Amino acid sequence: MRIVFFGSPAAALPTLGRLIGAGHAVVLVVTQPDKPAGRGRRLASSPVKAFALEHGIPTFEPARIRKDESALGRVHEARPDVNVVVAYGQIIPGPIIDLPRRHSLNVHFSLLPKYRGAAPVARAILAGDPESGVTVIELNEKMDEGDILAKVRTPVGPRETASELEARLAGLGADLLLETLERIDTVGRIPQDHSLATLAPKIRVEEARIDWTETAEKVDRRVRAMSSRPGAFTFFRGRRLIVRRGLNLDVRKPGVRPGEVLAVRKEGIRTAGGEATIYLIESLQPEGKTAMTAHAFSLGAGIAPGAAFENE
Repeated sequence: MRIVFFGSPAAALPTLGRLIGAGHAVVLVVTQPDKPAGRGRRLASSPVKAFALEHGIPTFEPARIRKDESALGRVHEARPDVNVVVAYGQIIPGPIIDLPRRHSLNVHFSLLPKYRGAAPVARAILAGDPESGVTVIELNEKMDEGDILAKVRTPVGPRETASELEARLAGLGADLLLETLERIDTVGRIPQDHSLATLAPKIRVEEARIDWTETAEKVDRRVRAMSSRPGAFTFFRGRRLIVRRGLNLDVRKPGVRPGEVLAVRKEGIRTAGGEATIYLIESLQPEGKTAMTAHAFSLGAGIAPGAAFENE
């Protein structure tokens, strides 16, 4: 099939790669414009654009596709049989969605109608869901509300981070999309039950701050949910620290105060959470520095039992 592919982040690459590997003709890639990145704030291409350029695929990067008068013409010129959308990052207008004979398919990283929106994977981990999955829908102009064509479920690992789960879902989604395309002319469409819908808005930076009055289980979910961006953070003596990895020890120690350092060992920093629970900080990243083991940081920062991470 001739395909116009809409996508931007690394999570979209497995599907794009599998489409090419399966012999489909990806004739145009629509992706987000280059954006400043890194300390030097130099313009950087999206992972999907970089992949497309490496494979000689033309790209189109509208700043606001709904306002770009040339967008429909660019897609029309590509003559797609179907549009495929994976984490593109913008709402696509109806005339582009409906242009191909087989319309537009969207690979979404949740079990729709649950977690419609920009951050379904992080929201699932933050909520403590035991399972997640991928849904292929027929796209419409509303946010993740199209009819369901296919769905696959998968358990969430007890220590799986959002970035790890997203990478796994990206692979599952690529397989599911290819299977759906093989039977696109006969696959049934199942309308979503909108009464069961939940939203998964983009993670706000303030949501990433660790509240040590929460239980260690909830602290662990926050760290795993914010693993790659923006990073769950706390403060020690006014210094901002991103907790990169840790573990709910599933034990209790009555009489401790939330945020209190209980022990410093090579395995990490044992810290009191709410309801007398204990969370082990295994690795962290001081602001402006690279990530390191919690034990290594403790040696230089003078963290010892009795000290405390700050809630305010």
